[in-house]
Amino acid sequence: MVEQGIAEALQAYTGLTPGAAATILALMLATYLLVSSLFVAPAAPSPAAPPKQPQQQREDEKEGEEEPPMPFVYSDPVEVGEVTLEQLRAYDGKDPAKQILIAIRGQVYDVSRGRLFYGPQGPYSLFAGRDATRALALMSFDPNDLTGDLDGLSPDELEVLQDWEEKFKERYPRVGHLARQDAAGSGRSAAQPDHEEDDA
Repeated sequence: MVEQGIAEALQAYTGLTPGAAATILALMLATYLLVSSLFVAPAAPSPAAPPKQPQQQREDEKEGEEEPPMPFVYSDPVEVGEVTLEQLRAYDGKDPAKQILIAIRGQVYDVSRGRLFYGPQGPYSLFAGRDATRALALMSFDPNDLTGDLDGLSPDELEVLQDWEEKFKERYPRVGHLARQDAAGSGRSAAQPDHEEDDA
């Protein structure tokens, strides 16, 4: 009699027959058990396993850590002597075995130590392997300004170029110069050294 009263109350309250209600309840329980098994806490260590010594714990932690990347090793600058603009293009940083070179006013600088800036992914990679004279004077990232042509530059722009040239002289070794035909617009002859010797 009590069972029949529960069955009638269940049907009146849910609109389900007792068999359907039992089936739904079983499905809900199975779903709960399935989902909760996906989020099981890790098992506690076995009481049979001896506790790890501090040294062994440190070694285990080190095994899980990734090795830090090896720093880029910079080789000593290599003199390139006289280079053409075409030859300079090969030193754009895409070949890790080669230096990264930039020409300013006919002088060629090894900027490999600035690989983060001038390398393939760097913000100034456009200048690598190129004559950046005009682009630096204009503070331009326009590829058309990657030339040694100083025509039409204002005194202020020439002063900006001079500042850049001084920074390059301080930070990066000069390893060569542009060939005469390529340095014609660079404001000085590429074959001339930075300091002219007296004729006397």
